[in-house]
Amino acid sequence: MNKDLIIGCHVSMNAPDYYLGSVKEALSYGANTFMFYTGAPQNSYRKPLEELKISEGRQLIKEAGINEDNIVVHAPYIVNLANMNDLEKHEASKRIIANELIRCEAFNVHVLVLHPGAHMNKGEDFALNAIAKALDDIFSKLPQDNHVKIALETMSGKGSEVGINFEQISKLISLSNFKDRLGVCLDTCHVNDAGYNVFDKEQLFEQFDKIIGLDKLLVVHVNDSKNPIGAHKDRHENIGYGEIGFDALNSIVNDERLKNIPKILETPYFNQLPPYKKEIEMFRNGKFVPNWRDNI
Repeated sequence: MNKDLIIGCHVSMNAPDYYLGSVKEALSYGANTFMFYTGAPQNSYRKPLEELKISEGRQLIKEAGINEDNIVVHAPYIVNLANMNDLEKHEASKRIIANELIRCEAFNVHVLVLHPGAHMNKGEDFALNAIAKALDDIFSKLPQDNHVKIALETMSGKGSEVGINFEQISKLISLSNFKDRLGVCLDTCHVNDAGYNVFDKEQLFEQFDKIIGLDKLLVVHVNDSKNPIGAHKDRHENIGYGEIGFDALNSIVNDERLKNIPKILETPYFNQLPPYKKEIEMFRNGKFVPNWRDNI
């Protein structure tokens, strides 16, 4: 069993325990990392930090021996820094991201995962420039003691999304004046759906390293896919029940080059039950258990 594997999942943060409850949930799955939202993902309302039992959660993290550097926050889905069709919404997206970066510091979390955005019929180049400019504006106005990085997530290519290939993400980073604050979150379902061959790990890593650089990889989202390569759908599936399968995902998860990078499961609940304990166990053991969903 690979006890040192840095793996966890998305967890909730709800009343009454809030962050303390998030930590407890992660530990119940055998996780040593996790990802959470600092509020609802579909809106910008955020409870005051002092109500979220942050100190209690951080104390439990310390007692459990978890490295806080491996914990991740995900930005709300409503953000679209590429949307220049509605300047009010564009400015609102910037305010939301700035606020999330400040909130991350309060949790002592240093990576914020962000969906790059959608070009809204303006085209890829327009969108990448708009996002880079917005990020520069956000970073330039943050408190000097804020050191949170943004991990741009690889996207599947549905609709007018950008960040659907390594070239787009590389260009986005190159356009920014804050390159040291930007990294990447590689999502296995998304890169499969975008057209990358996840069965050829060496080629996948070689492409990533050549175009972006493995030093920029901050997080891996580990998800099977309901759809075949190149489908551009973005529908996550439980590990071993999708088109990617356990073997290909396990090879990526347990690769020595990624040993210091947090791996986060975002797989769907099955029969309204979380699958993460079983999925984490399989990756730690490096062995697929047939029909494991029947026993969660």
